[in-house]
Amino acid sequence: MILWILLTSVPPSVAESTAGLAIGWTNNMLSIVGPDVPGGKVDIWYLEAFCRSGSTHRDWHQTTIPHKTELVSADNHGKRLRLRTVVEPDIEVLHEIRAGRDDVDFRLTLKNNGGQFADVQWFQPCMRVDRFTQRNQTNYIDKSFIFTGRGLTTLDKTRRTEEAVYPGGQVYVPKRINPDDVNPRPISLDQPVNGLIGCFSRDDKYLLAMAWDKTQELFQGVIVCLHNDPRVGGLKPGETKKLRGKVYFMRNDPEALLKRYHRDFPK
Repeated sequence: MILWILLTSVPPSVAESTAGLAIGWTNNMLSIVGPDVPGGKVDIWYLEAFCRSGSTHRDWHQTTIPHKTELVSADNHGKRLRLRTVVEPDIEVLHEIRAGRDDVDFRLTLKNNGGQFADVQWFQPCMRVDRFTQRNQTNYIDKSFIFTGRGLTTLDKTRRTEEAVYPGGQVYVPKRINPDDVNPRPISLDQPVNGLIGCFSRDDKYLLAMAWDKTQELFQGVIVCLHNDPRVGGLKPGETKKLRGKVYFMRNDPEALLKRYHRDFPK
């Protein structure tokens, strides 16, 4: 009964499980809940946008590709979801999402069912961290982190810039990614050395992080959010690609996080 009371603020599709985290999806919002999660739940706008190449220096509306996601199935325990996204005109994305003890696993299959090359370069799961950090847009960056050549680096300690098509936020571009194909927000002079972006809870007892096996950019947004935006790299006619992602919810132990990340995403 106590667990049910704690979950009354989350969508009805989320059924709490005593075995770790539980998930639900409604109105393009993926919710992650658990009895120890600071703030009660973490919401991810899933998915915010699919993006074409050449995005850095132009209007955002010329970059985004129309898409629609629907729920295919959900189990009764909040442990497994299947979603289907159609990205216009001919891309189908199938999502298998599973909640574990302290992580959420994403397995995606993307297929171009059309006869033309599809310039789908990357997409955006937008992870809201206001509840988790108990911070707002003005002060959450000192609770947020990436990994640079200096190790774990909070975003207030990165070399931040301001000039861009749209002010606010900060983009961190990995090696081998074309800097002309990222978010039209200010680009930091610091490069991430891996695909992790995350934050600490207000009391520093827990951390929350997102990773994908292929990353277009790490992004600190403008609505108290953090992004690891996965790279697709375009799809040829009939081509299929697979992507894998993770959200980690752990005790505040960056070394343990790195071990998990390298185990899950070996080079």
